[in-house]
Amino acid sequence: MSRIRRLLIANRGEIAVRIMRACRELGIETVAVYSDADAEAPHVRAADRAVHLGAAPARDSYLDGRKVIAAALSAGADAIHPGYGFLSERAHFAKACDEAGLVFVGPPASSLERMGSKIGARRLMVEAGVPVVPGETPADQSDGSLAAAIARVGFPALIKPSAGGGGIGMKVVRTAADVGEALAAARREATASFGDGTLYVERLIERPRHVEIQVFADAHGNVVHLFERECSAQRRHQKMVEESPCPALSPAVRQAMGQAAVAAARAVNYRNAGTCEFLLEGEGEAARFYFLEMNTRLQVEHPVTECVVGVDLVHAQLAVAGGAALPFTQDSLSQRGHAIECRIYAEDPAQGFIPQAGRLLLYREPQGPGIRVDSGVAAGTMVSVYYDPMLAKLIVWGETREVARLRALAALRDFAVLGIHTNIPFLLQLLEHEQFIAATIDTGFLDREGAALAAASVTELPAAALAAVAEYRRTAQHSGTPGTLGTDPFLTLGVWRV
Repeated sequence: MSRIRRLLIANRGEIAVRIMRACRELGIETVAVYSDADAEAPHVRAADRAVHLGAAPARDSYLDGRKVIAAALSAGADAIHPGYGFLSERAHFAKACDEAGLVFVGPPASSLERMGSKIGARRLMVEAGVPVVPGETPADQSDGSLAAAIARVGFPALIKPSAGGGGIGMKVVRTAADVGEALAAARREATASFGDGTLYVERLIERPRHVEIQVFADAHGNVVHLFERECSAQRRHQKMVEESPCPALSPAVRQAMGQAAVAAARAVNYRNAGTCEFLLEGEGEAARFYFLEMNTRLQVEHPVTECVVGVDLVHAQLAVAGGAALPFTQDSLSQRGHAIECRIYAEDPAQGFIPQAGRLLLYREPQGPGIRVDSGVAAGTMVSVYYDPMLAKLIVWGETREVARLRALAALRDFAVLGIHTNIPFLLQLLEHEQFIAATIDTGFLDREGAALAAASVTELPAAALAAVAEYRRTAQHSGTPGTLGTDPFLTLGVWRV
């Protein structure tokens, strides 16, 4: 076993800060990388040392694997943690790390390659006995062959690209008349986004839940699951609220899903942290689940598992990457209480969720028992147009789901952000919706009800935000510096929303 001593984090924002916190606890030195836009970002200040990568666009900085590896070597790092997004699921990057003598904190390149193709992954899952959505993957990619496959699968059907994710290129077809245009659009979008226009067909599962299982494997043959996360509160395939346990799972179905996820990980000789995503049809003992895809990295929503299971997944990632065996066994893992995560985005729900950019004039996180905030910003941070608009993740834990929900509402009302719009008022509306309270949300809920929730959120102004406005005005009036009344546009505006 070779313990990691100096780690380069090939990412930015809250996940970079999160990984650095774990490294400090383990006595591992950290190296940040940054673009022109992030020179003063919190993740740069939190690291022991930092290396500039390039211009603000991700392709010139965080997505340039050669620059990242060169930065690691120049800083004397012995390992790279990719976080999520950017290079985290790029097999060629994992392979390049190996060739450079750097430990890649993630799965082997071979596992990334095998799960990178959804068609290939689907075939592997069938061989491993993991349930998949009924469908076909025709070798002949002509329109005629795909149309025939759709007819055999039956309507409604879903056309999906083999490469990529995030819902890009996915098309629903409900009648034969829809097929031609949908195929052309799916192939066009997949080619433009992923450089691969290969398509396959699945039966459309109407109003399913999205439930994922956290898995972990080491190089010594140990594979475990750490139970599930419910991720159905999503808008256009972008998750907004996640929780654990899933209210719809019976003990028997939970156990079966966990065993299926472990089988999926074994089928690709997986190592380190990963997540198997499933569609859940129905609930209770009658529920059926189908493998959707495997995310070969640490998930954004990993903190809810940490809160409920009582483990530190980043600690475990670093140990396993260094050659150690898993620090837990399946029998030692159990669920306790309930956790909910809310993603705090710089976006304006009232204006179609348009991403926001600008300086955070004030940023104050809630505190208290059962409250955790993973963030990558601070007061004064400039929110850039170049990257994902997520500012932070609010994670709460409670003895029951209702205790956690009420704690999340209280924490959201104590979350103060001035300078740009955020989705906090929208999240308050969502958590108070009768269907969220009843735990009956499916993956299409926000696409159906999101506009109404956004309209209602315009009138929602958390008390913490009102107090922050008053405090900001008082501070500006007495500071004697630029930004006082009469010069700061945020103070001279009349009615405005936080």
